[in-house]
Amino acid sequence: MPAPPSRIHGVREGAERRLRGGPGRGGRPRGLAPGLAGRRREGVLFWAAGARKHRAKIQSSDPVSEPEAQSGAEESWRKAVKDAGRYLITVLAPRRGWVFPGLDQRLAAATAPAVVSAAPPARPYAAAAKTAKKGSRKTKQEESKKKQVTRRPLMSKPVDDVYLTWYYERPSYDVEEAVGMLKKFQELDFTYPKQYVYINVFLDMALQKKKKVDPFASSVLLPYRFTDEMNKVLVFTENEQEAEIARENGAAVVGGVELIKWILEDEIQVDFYVAVPAIMPKLIPLRNKLRRKYPSTKRHSMGSDIPKMLQLFREGLEYAVQDERVIKTRIARLDMPTEQIVANLKAVINDICTFKPSTYGPFVQKLVIRSSTSEGLLLNLDGLLPQVEKVEEKDEDKHAEDEEKHAEDEEKHVQESVRT
Repeated sequence: MPAPPSRIHGVREGAERRLRGGPGRGGRPRGLAPGLAGRRREGVLFWAAGARKHRAKIQSSDPVSEPEAQSGAEESWRKAVKDAGRYLITVLAPRRGWVFPGLDQRLAAATAPAVVSAAPPARPYAAAAKTAKKGSRKTKQEESKKKQVTRRPLMSKPVDDVYLTWYYERPSYDVEEAVGMLKKFQELDFTYPKQYVYINVFLDMALQKKKKVDPFASSVLLPYRFTDEMNKVLVFTENEQEAEIARENGAAVVGGVELIKWILEDEIQVDFYVAVPAIMPKLIPLRNKLRRKYPSTKRHSMGSDIPKMLQLFREGLEYAVQDERVIKTRIARLDMPTEQIVANLKAVINDICTFKPSTYGPFVQKLVIRSSTSEGLLLNLDGLLPQVEKVEEKDEDKHAEDEEKHAEDEEKHVQESVRT
């Protein structure tokens, strides 16, 4: 049934009142946004024009039969509602953020008469667009742009005593100054005065192209001992005189091939294993068992000087590379004199630098010192790294090759003796 003329007249008056900016429902003022006034004005005028046209058709006095008049009124009303509604929604939707998928089909279905048809219903929703692949270039570029966060450059030194640390570069100290600060921290915090002093050494393991220095472990004899603990060392030898020398110098276990069975069955457990070259061919069954502790010339655990090896492994400090590029070890106690702490630190650094040729640049990138209860202090590397005289790269490369050949010759000699 068509809408009565009074309703259409009310729609027209409401539209005209909106155009004039008069009061809306409840007497509240209703205005238009400046950017939307033109578009809404057109839509409301279109709606009012359709309503007036429909009213004129209903009030016309032409001689028409009742069914024709009723169908004509319904058709004109349906068309006016459809056109005016579509125009208003298309004008207001972008401003209000409305989303109406398949708007035309839905309006046509709502205003059309109910007719049963055999045709399949139209799909009001379109298929979703294909999402970009994860590995596409656009997505990667977008992700990289999102990740790039612009930060202000860090300032060098703070002016005040209280400041935000992330606005300034991390300060670095000389070794003597840093040790003095650690001692002062202990006094202010009332902590244990004989706590250990630790260092974290960050290394540059890169060599030529894609080659890297393999993670290593070593032992170093410090100039000033800071603990009374002694490591247990086992000596492999079948010579009675060498065995007697080993016992006199503090070896925990001394023996020959008969010890292999006890070691494989975990009956004998010590901290380090040293051996003389003559017995090495007979120790092959222990290679997989001992692994890193297997006697070798690189770790100075194979040789003829038994007293020197025993002193190194009984009293020395063991360290190893962790996480592929970091060495964490203790070097002294905090109550020791500053000179002794610095001497132990330099001894460890000098031993670490022997594992990479100087032609590839400095091995140590960053050095941090701390105590058991204090924060880490970044150290200046000037004066700590060993000073190497400038020589030609060819000479150093030849020296490194000679050392590698010497180690390979020793291994070949051991393998040939095993075969025989």
